[in-house]
Amino acid sequence: MKVVVKTDISAYPLLSRGKVRDIYNVDEKTLLIVTTDRMSAFDVIMNEPIPYKGVILNQITLFWMDRFKHIIPNHLLESDVNRFPAELAPWKDELEGRSVLVRKASPLPVECIVRGYITGSGWKDYQATGSLCGYALPANLRESDKLEPAIFTPSTKAELGQHDENISVAQAAQLMGEDLARKVEETSLAIYEAGRAYAAGRGIIVADTKFEFGMIDGKLHLIDEVLTPDSSRFWPADQYKPGQGQPSFDKQYLRNWLKKQPWNMQPPPPPLPEEVITATANKYKEAYEILTK
Repeated sequence: MKVVVKTDISAYPLLSRGKVRDIYNVDEKTLLIVTTDRMSAFDVIMNEPIPYKGVILNQITLFWMDRFKHIIPNHLLESDVNRFPAELAPWKDELEGRSVLVRKASPLPVECIVRGYITGSGWKDYQATGSLCGYALPANLRESDKLEPAIFTPSTKAELGQHDENISVAQAAQLMGEDLARKVEETSLAIYEAGRAYAAGRGIIVADTKFEFGMIDGKLHLIDEVLTPDSSRFWPADQYKPGQGQPSFDKQYLRNWLKKQPWNMQPPPPPLPEEVITATANKYKEAYEILTK
């Protein structure tokens, strides 16, 4: 299995190259999504890859999509490269474990974020205003305190290199329509609670996460990645101490290292030392093994 930073699959047109994923147009109804080992933090792509990170993200997503299919359908068609179109055979080594064929969907115009704990940008907003994305929160919350119930806090979708912006549920309804916005909120919370309960049984706290949805034939589908270390904050439950930041199984380790560097969070990023690359890779691998084994 190869470390993959960038793909160049000439069999099909490249539709987009995002922070992590390369997406190809297979036919009028089908996409090929390849999850590379590119690493992004603060919306900046690092110069060095995290080896096999893309395989881990893809496999975790496949695990969750299968687990949640009774809650909502997803866009998956095939994940076994041996059953991919013959045109992709020359790239089998690159694609193995990290790629899927999916049905084309019309993505919703918002990121669907669920927060079960007060942390990250939510903690900063709360400190400044006592509220978060239109929700009035209890007074005297500590950093990393649990939110009961979990809250749905959508955001806009920014262009590559730009930052998403938090919006209210009412603003999301203006973008999507009230009925769809309500369905998306209910589904996001249902998936999060199911994932949080499962992960808790494995000793992981899912502090927050981001979901993507799209419409296929007029019906809401789960798309993109699901409850991965890139889209979520995973905390080891046995080390949880409210009132401070938490150790994590996700890219927060890398973010914390970057914050200590003389860097303005704009390209180009600082070079990543080998020990940081290795530690980040190990955290991703540990999350995968705990959740799926």
